Amino acid sequence: MITEERISAFIHSLDSGNTEFLNEIEDECRKTNVPVIRTQMQGLLKFLLAVNRPRKVLEVGTAIGFSALLMSEYAPAGCHITTIEKYGKRIPAAKENFRRAGKEDCITLLEGDAADILKELDEEFDFIFMDAAKGQYIHFLPDILRLLRTGGLLVSDNVLQEGDIIESRFAVTRRNRTIHARMREYLYELKHHARLETIILQLGDGATVSVKLEMPDENRGKGQFI
Repeated sequence: MITEERISAFIHSLDSGNTEFLNEIEDECRKTNVPVIRTQMQGLLKFLLAVNRPRKVLEVGTAIGFSALLMSEYAPAGCHITTIEKYGKRIPAAKENFRRAGKEDCITLLEGDAADILKELDEEFDFIFMDAAKGQYIHFLPDILRLLRTGGLLVSDNVLQEGDIIESRFAVTRRNRTIHARMREYLYELKHHARLETIILQLGDGATVSVKLEMPDENRGKGQFI
């Protein structure tokens, strides 16, 4: 497997980049230590949006709006993005960035805990991007699957935890053991759920891409969620 950093740098050098406004927000994120999706994930989202051509996108984890704006920029015309954020200090910045980009009509920001908001949503989405608290992915999954249309894509970021995911729970710091266990459970569910076909990618800090299947296959492993 090719993982040499020179190869990664070469691939990165071929990236066509983003708009000036997106670059500005990304720079702001890095300067203020706000989490921002890595270049490899940006490229994956652009590609998947071109393939999937969603009309309705759900994002769990807005931060200051970079990924929502990137998806809005590269999604097909008429696509609407719903994004969820609970961290109060970041919400005003996200709203301002949506306003500055002229995207207020095509991006809806829902304020609050995703665990509560997801339960209240009752519309289907074509594309869901999971980029929130990693220890909560497994708890969000039942509602995420309920909201994802058949044939829709679920993309989850940062699933390999800088490589810690392969370590014994006793090899990771005590404060990270719960997240470690929950992410392992999440990955198992994605790979064994009867309604999902999932690939795990060694891209950035790890990503998964799952498609929701038409109906369970009797020969597939079955997860706990329907």
